[in-house]
Amino acid sequence: MTPDNLSALALSIRVALVATLLNAAIGIPLAYVLARRRFRGRGFVDLLVTLPLVLPPTVTGYYLIVLLGRRGWLGGPIYGLTGWSITFTWYAAVVAATIMALPLLVRTARAAIESVDRDFEKAAFTLGRSEWRTALEVTLPLARNGILAGLVLAFARALGEFGATLMLAGNIPGRTTTVPLAIYTSVQTGETGEALVLVAMLTALSCVVLVAAARLGARAA
Repeated sequence: MTPDNLSALALSIRVALVATLLNAAIGIPLAYVLARRRFRGRGFVDLLVTLPLVLPPTVTGYYLIVLLGRRGWLGGPIYGLTGWSITFTWYAAVVAATIMALPLLVRTARAAIESVDRDFEKAAFTLGRSEWRTALEVTLPLARNGILAGLVLAFARALGEFGATLMLAGNIPGRTTTVPLAIYTSVQTGETGEALVLVAMLTALSCVVLVAAARLGARAA
């Protein structure tokens, strides 16, 4: 493990952790709303959330550039006012990982929430609980294992994100190079030994994460 590879590993873990926290803050409320509410545009919201799961990551990365790049719809005004752009920073890697992992969390958490018997919620309503208090005290605790499984899968997806990260954050050693990007660089430069070590490490981490998600999912069933 070279210093650059250790830096890539540390950055990958940091990006995956931050992306998972952001996914929890955004994805769990979104999953609840999609599972328990009926509103105009619900199908469109569901479509937007699911799109990164089926689009090529480079396409999602391109959309992120259009949105957040220096000339992007949001990135352009921010750059004009502050002179700062999120592109080619580790924050860009976090954004890319968050967007790519969000569908896994939302779909898994939504399924877990929909599996909760509504009679428990109705009982809470009759005791005077508001909808959101019922969600916090009844629905989400009962769906806990499924939500945790979704968070674990989101972490694994964020850890292995490549295409959208490359598009938005670039591949700058020591700054935006994550483990998947380091593997790509090692293969391209013929450093197969380093690539093998990184591949084995990422495979082992992914296996641990999948086993954990499967166990949590089994408990939620």
